[in-house]
Amino acid sequence: MDDSAATAELHEVCASSAWGSKMLAQRPFATVESLFAANETAMAELTAEDLAEAMGGHAPIGRPKPGDPTSAREQRGMAGASEELRNELLELNLAYQEKFGHVFLICATGATGEFMRDAVRVRIGNSPEQERETARGELVKINRIRLTRLVEGE
Repeated sequence: MDDSAATAELHEVCASSAWGSKMLAQRPFATVESLFAANETAMAELTAEDLAEAMGGHAPIGRPKPGDPTSAREQRGMAGASEELRNELLELNLAYQEKFGHVFLICATGATGEFMRDAVRVRIGNSPEQERETARGELVKINRIRLTRLVEGE
């Protein structure tokens, strides 16, 4: 795969251009584990601005991006959520975004709506620095899932 195609694929994994550049510079990856290790290293090196760019590529929990199968798949846990839970998450998301300036980010794959609601309730009490590092860890997990799908051709 040429650099242009690889850049486009990596941007689908993570919206941070700095992350994509770091990953691109380490190609080729000898193993899937070396790909995952590069993801962790690249995420650890991102600045606060780079993290904001990465988080900007994610839809709020409960509102997947229209027409985006990845967003819909990752938020499948909200599919059966009650209207009450959806409204509660909307309110919590708005409060979180007002406090931190970005969407609440959690690796939602396999998580229930209740789990995500409880997580935002806890994390809204974090300091901005704590939350930035928590979100960084969630991005590592999300990227790993997306990289796995990319490698497996899904």
